[in-house]
Formats: sequence, structure tokens, C-alpha cells
Amino acid sequence: MARKGSRLGRPAIEPGPIRGKMTVDRLVDETFLAYNAARLREGCRLLVERMLKEDVTVGLSLSGALTPAGLGMAALIPLIQAGFVDWIVSTGANLYHDTHFGIGLSMHRGDHTADDVVLHRQGIVRIYDIFFHYSVLLDTDRFFREMIRGAEFQREMGTAEFHHLAGKYIDATQRKLGIKERSLLAAAYRYGVPIYTSAPGDSSIGMNVAGCALEGNLLRFDVARDVNETAALVYGAKSSGGKSAVWILGGGSPKNFVLQTEPQIQEVLGIKEKGHDYFLQVTDARADTGGLSGATPSEAVSWGKVDPDRLPDTVVCYLDSTVALPILTAYALAKRKPRRHKRLYDRRDALLARLQKRMKIAR
Repeated sequence: MARKGSRLGRPAIEPGPIRGKMTVDRLVDETFLAYNAARLREGCRLLVERMLKEDVTVGLSLSGALTPAGLGMAALIPLIQAGFVDWIVSTGANLYHDTHFGIGLSMHRGDHTADDVVLHRQGIVRIYDIFFHYSVLLDTDRFFREMIRGAEFQREMGTAEFHHLAGKYIDATQRKLGIKERSLLAAAYRYGVPIYTSAPGDSSIGMNVAGCALEGNLLRFDVARDVNETAALVYGAKSSGGKSAVWILGGGSPKNFVLQTEPQIQEVLGIKEKGHDYFLQVTDARADTGGLSGATPSEAVSWGKVDPDRLPDTVVCYLDSTVALPILTAYALAKRKPRRHKRLYDRRDALLARLQKRMKIAR
């Protein structure tokens, strides 16, 4: 027997047999006991027991081709509907491919061993084991160009405003076509969830904006507003007595953009703050390469990105996001009741004004 207070005083590994009718939450709680399965269980519990409390503002970052795999429809839209995601930073590619579904286009299960030369001759584009016809790109490009040429786009704006307007048009298209709940952008529009792109030129959406600029279109992205606006969302949560949580799927630029909100507040604007309260990441990147995608929450503490007092409230799951996201979503929906929608998109200007006022006092 283990002595009292020893490390062997923790529960023994003795799960019951897995049954065919087990729910996802029971499967996680009862059988995910070691290795990255255990980290995923810890991540599930961090999410439902702390991050999804009413006073926590949850920022989600998306990288990797998640929407082409159908995870916008399957997981991200249900999370938004339940009030479990308050703001998002995404690659432009995820939002571009999300649009296909919202305007009535389709992507298909494919074969990652297919001959790409043959696929090219047949006009088929491949994302690993996802196939779609080249015309899907052309039709989506046409949708964005026609939208961008509208009068309300002839000015400079942040990416949250651009995606909100795009979501409005995609939502209208869905309704016209009789399509329901297929587009993440449309869902974010309806529920007031701001979506930012950290590198707006690095996607087919940005390419179409650039193409329209050659025609004399006046749309420009205000990246400085994006930096300050995301910092304002975090500062607004913390300064009102609440907490800030970051939920990171993958890594890359979206991960940095959602985390750099705290250095922007502390380092650049000179406002006293301690960092994000909760950190949940799913990644397949290693920490020892020195890249941001694999950087640990403890490393983030050294930058002021994560509150050092909250390191026990951080979890990293070394796992494919396409495996982890459905499990995390099912677990959260089973364990937590829906939250009130914070509708941060509608409050951006007020929160930005509060941040600016506090910066002037700090300086």
C-alpha cells in the first residue's frame, strides 16, 4: 500500500471495460488515464470546470485545415451556439473554405494516396484526403469579389468587421438556398462572435481583396485595429473582474495573435496585468525546435502571456486537432449548460475606448 501523502496515493489505474453504449464524456473520464489521452482528459476538465464559467472570456485560435474536414459544422458552430466561444483568431484559409459550404458548394472524402497528376488533369484539388473540384475555388472567388465590390466595403476596416459583413452575406445566401448551420462565418455573425485573421493577405480571401485593389477597390485591412481590438477584448474581461482563457487548436500565427494580447497590454501599452488565466492547447508540434507552435505555457509565462500564478490551469495535448476537437466539443456539451452570449462584436468600440483611456492613465 502507498504511504499517505506519497505520489502513489493517487487513484489506481483500473478502468472498467468499455461498453458499446458509453457516452463520450464517460469514455474520457473513465478510460483516458495515461499519456496524451490523460492530457486530453485534463483538457476536457479544464474546459468545463474552469474555462466555461460565466465570468470567463474564451478566445479560440484555429490553424490547420479544420473547416474543410467539416469541423466548422460539426464542432465550431455548436460551440458558438452554446456560448462556449467568445472570440476567434483563424487562418484566412479556414474561413475561405468555410465559405464553400455556406454558398452551397461541396467538398468530398478522398484518398491521400491518389495520383495528383491525374487529379490535376481531372480538375480536382486535394487537401490530403479531401477532394473538391477546381470550380469550387472559382465560384468562391467570384462570391468574394462581388461582395467586396459593394459600397459598404469601400473603406478601411479591421478583419473582425470584414468577417462580420461576410458572415451576413453568407447567412443570407444560406437562407436563400435553404441551407442551415453550415458556415462558421454565418454563425459568428448571428451570435456576435468577432473573428480575426492574423495574416489577412495569406489566404484566397486576401488574394481576392488584392485583386480587387488592382481595379481601384478601396477596401484595406486595418491590422493595427486588430491588434488593439483583441487586446481590448482581453483587458475588458480582466478589468471587469472576470478571467481570460485561450483555447488553441494547432499553432502558427493565430496562436501568437491570441496570446500576444497580454504583451500588448503590458509591454506596449504599459498597463499593469498578469497574463491569461487559462491555457488549453492541442498541438502536434514539439517544443524543442524553438517554434511558437510547440511553445509551452510555462515559456509563455516568461513573455507575460500567461499568469504565472495560473500555471496549474494550463494543459497541452499533443494530438491531432481533428481528433481532439470533436471529443472536447462533445464533452463540453455533455457537461455544461449553454452560457449567455457575450456578443463581443457589438462591444468592440466601447472596449477599445476603455483600453485607450487606461493606456493614457498608465503612461
